[in-house]
Amino acid sequence: MPGGRLTGQDRQHIAAWLTEGLGYAEIGRRMGRPASTIMREVTRNGGPDDYRADQAHEATRHRARRQKQAPPPAPPISDSGHGRDPQAVQDFAESFTALLVQQGLPRMEARVLVCLYITDSGALTAADLVQRLRVSPASISHAVAFLEEQGMLRRERVPGARRERYVIDDEIWLRSMLAALQMNDALTAASQRGTEILGATTPAGARFQSSAELLLLVSEAFRQVMEQWRQRG
Repeated sequence: MPGGRLTGQDRQHIAAWLTEGLGYAEIGRRMGRPASTIMREVTRNGGPDDYRADQAHEATRHRARRQKQAPPPAPPISDSGHGRDPQAVQDFAESFTALLVQQGLPRMEARVLVCLYITDSGALTAADLVQRLRVSPASISHAVAFLEEQGMLRRERVPGARRERYVIDDEIWLRSMLAALQMNDALTAASQRGTEILGATTPAGARFQSSAELLLLVSEAFRQVMEQWRQRG
């Protein structure tokens, strides 16, 4: 039925129409489905030249069985006592991760950052992160490299061992603001240069000038906030 899962008969129709030379859009129109659905079905099962209905149907059934057998989500892991509800901590971690993703942080990097953030120690090894997030060591390595480059964590040696652990501290957002300030300053300088080149009296030049004035105010606000925070320390 349109909108539901493809049946064996649907796949027989797709194979026949591909043989006739029909495109994805026309096949989708005949079946009452989006062309993107047909394209994904054909692409993941050999492409237009090698698509076989029976093989595609069996491959789909096999993928469905594997998904049903997938391991359950990782249970909440307590960092320490303090009378916390582990499930409430887990729910918060997931919602905070989603918020960081909405702000533009890649999902795996957000998961690693939050996993560190909610620990009292603020420090975990790669093995700890693999266990808690149930992902590959390579995924942790890539995420840590990105976060370290952004100044959102640092590495340190575990005392008495060769292993490294990854550490987050109270100044994570201060360093993030500093990185944003540096980018904002670069945009301000570029906008001022654009004003000079295009001419402040022209529409394009005036647009750059307006942008430069706004960006300059943002930079000043960043610096004031950062100075107030340092004075509190």
